Parts: sequence; structure tokens; C-alpha cells
Amino acid sequence: MNDNLIGEGVEIRNDLIIKSIQKEDILELWQISYGPKSDLHWMSFNAPYFEEPILSWEEFSRKIPLKINQPNVALIIFQNRIIGMLSAYWEDGKLQKWLEFGIVVYDSKLWGRGIGQDALSFWLKHLFETYPKIQHIGFTTWSGNQGMMRLGEKSGLKLEGQIRKVRYWQETWYDSIKYGILREELKIK
Repeated sequence: MNDNLIGEGVEIRNDLIIKSIQKEDILELWQISYGPKSDLHWMSFNAPYFEEPILSWEEFSRKIPLKINQPNVALIIFQNRIIGMLSAYWEDGKLQKWLEFGIVVYDSKLWGRGIGQDALSFWLKHLFETYPKIQHIGFTTWSGNQGMMRLGEKSGLKLEGQIRKVRYWQETWYDSIKYGILREELKIK
């Protein structure tokens, strides 16, 4: 496990820090993701076809403690406030050879400013360093999330798969889209 996200976190640039979730972060994280400080626009792009509910404080505060100090979950801190989250999970379960990641910036006013790309660049390196035996990291999105597709391409990930018309949202069919990057493509030893 790579412990470099514990405590105050890692400064990516002068206004951007990536750090593990701490107990004291939970309320602020809920407020910007589901609570009164959230614009909820992010939910329109984060697999809306699954129709995930807007979590109440009670629901969120029961769920999120499982992510405290975990190497596969981190906060994105911009200008000293939480604005998003990074995550990773094993697509193949206990085998732990196929790692997928997620990224969300909750405040839509901050989209398109390079924050996600800088955070993702760090996150990919962190994951490859934390799991030195894996050779591939990827993500899955849908063709309705053009921003995530652009982020993947700008970050050096390659389009690896497209399953046509399997995501249904607001009376329209979309494709499931798969991106990935190899260790050597990111130049990680």
C-alpha cells in the first residue's frame, strides 16, 4: 500500500491536493455531492441510467466511513475545499489483476479547467505504484458522457471497446465505452 495520501495529502499543483478521506471530511463531502451545496448536475453524467438515489445525510454517513483511509479512494481538494473524488476497484474481484478507476468533480462550474486531468494523472501513477504487478488500468463510461471520454483521451488512455446501444437513458440508447492504459504507456516501471 502506498501511504502518500494519508494526512494532509499530496500537492499536485499550488491549488490542487489529493488526499485520503478522513472522518472530518465526511460532512463536507456529502454537502457538495448530495447536500445543500451540490448542484447535482454531476449525476446526469455519472451513469444516470442506473438511477442512483440522492443520498440523505443519514444514508451517506452510514456508507462513506468504509472509505476512510482506503488506498483506492481519495478526495480532490481545489483551493482548500473538497470538489471531487477519485476511486478504484477490482473488476475481477479477488483475482486483483484488472483495476478500474472513477473520477468525479461535483461542481460543474469547475469542469473543463484541467483539474480532472491533473488529478487523474496523479491517480494513475499512484495506482500503478500502489499495485506494482498490474499492467492495465481503465474506466468504463457511456457515450453520453463526452467530458469523461475527452478526459480519458487527454490523459493518454486508449479507446479499447465500445458496446453499442446498451445504455438507455431518457428514451435514447447510448453505447458503453471502455478506455485503458498500460503501465509502459504511462512510463511507470
